[in-house]
Amino acid sequence: MNFGTFLDPVALALVGGGTLVSAILRTPAADLGRALAALRTLPRRRFSADPLLEQITSLGRIARRHGPLALDKSVIADRDVAAAIADIVDGRSAEAVGDQLRQLRLARIERHCAAADVWAGMAEAAPAMGMVGTLVGLVAMFVQMTDPQAIGGAMAVALLATLYGALLANLVALPIASRLRAAARVEAFERQRLLAPLVALAAREQPRSATVRAIHEASEAA
Repeated sequence: MNFGTFLDPVALALVGGGTLVSAILRTPAADLGRALAALRTLPRRRFSADPLLEQITSLGRIARRHGPLALDKSVIADRDVAAAIADIVDGRSAEAVGDQLRQLRLARIERHCAAADVWAGMAEAAPAMGMVGTLVGLVAMFVQMTDPQAIGGAMAVALLATLYGALLANLVALPIASRLRAAARVEAFERQRLLAPLVALAAREQPRSATVRAIHEASEAA
């Protein structure tokens, strides 16, 4: 079988370009950028909270020995955990730390869902763009009925556009959307595990943070 017969730049441009234009028109630029950036996460392993839980345990030992202000020098790659530790160093209440972590988690879930929705929208648009390409090819075929060579090219566009639309939807866009949603569900569950230890650390260190801050302010005033 000659696979070159299944390649048609006109049909590919109609389906691929139409699907991309549809995504651009229906999606905010920020969500479109996240959808493209999310492709880099597909080969990665699913998110696990275990390394972060180990780091939180280590941070708790540091705070117990040297006080909460010692946490300010810690290097924390995860932004949510870093924000929670910064609040703990500042002496915010456990309730405030928990509320911020919940908001950050919900915002992250929303971003992940928005990226998956972009690819799901492309999966919906691709077959429609394939039908548009088919109609364009049929119109070109009927217009050029007197030229047998032109009829063949127009018929190829009409048939391949439908094929490209089905393949783009079911073998590219829809699998990507499904994998992004699955990864988002796993990460949302795993990040929920971070809430309790960070809130417990905040509750334990809040009185010490307030005392250290009061002493520091008093020494500055003197």
